[in-house]
Amino acid sequence: MTISVAVVDDQALVRGGFAMILRVHQDIEVVAEAGTGLEAVEAARRHRPDVILMDIRMPEMDGLEATSRILAEADWDVRVLILTTFDPDEYVYRALRAGASAFVLKDIPPEQLADAVRTVADGGALLAPSITRRLIGRFSERPAVNAAVAARLERLTEREREVAAAVARGASNSEIAADLRIGAATVKSHVSSILVKLGLRDRTQVVIFAYESGLVEAGVHDIGH
Repeated sequence: MTISVAVVDDQALVRGGFAMILRVHQDIEVVAEAGTGLEAVEAARRHRPDVILMDIRMPEMDGLEATSRILAEADWDVRVLILTTFDPDEYVYRALRAGASAFVLKDIPPEQLADAVRTVADGGALLAPSITRRLIGRFSERPAVNAAVAARLERLTEREREVAAAVARGASNSEIAADLRIGAATVKSHVSSILVKLGLRDRTQVVIFAYESGLVEAGVHDIGH
């Protein structure tokens, strides 16, 4: 299966570089390039890509607004991978709240870019460790749980809540399977069920939901190393 990709960056050299790196992979097809947020919205409508590599700081409309607009009107399965040189807290949180599936920095090694695209296209979450720490820190500052979001926890079984909490702490399917002593296929099934029941797009949104609902509290568990 070929993954169609749109590359969005206001710097032509950077944009062309990303496109060139991706085009060497037979399973990835770059179907469009755009230099502004407005162009990104139009390109998404015209080409309906599976994944959009989205810069943040651009003229006319920034990448966060473009992401929000694209995902709000999309009637196809599309993922947005935010790719930027900036990683301050407000960008991380706003990007994920806008619906972005992943957030990596532009210093990602070229050989890892295609893997990032594949991970996002497959519904996986992808956050650089520094960004994950910032995101968790942002949630630790929240004064209260969102009651409306917390009420949606009732839709999940106890096992699904355990799986959702593990996803929020950054565990992979194999790690969750080992911890809960269930099969990896069962974990994948639970994750799919969680997405459907909660109306979420991917694992990244599960992470946000888990913290906003109070299922997981920031700072309670150690993550990374």
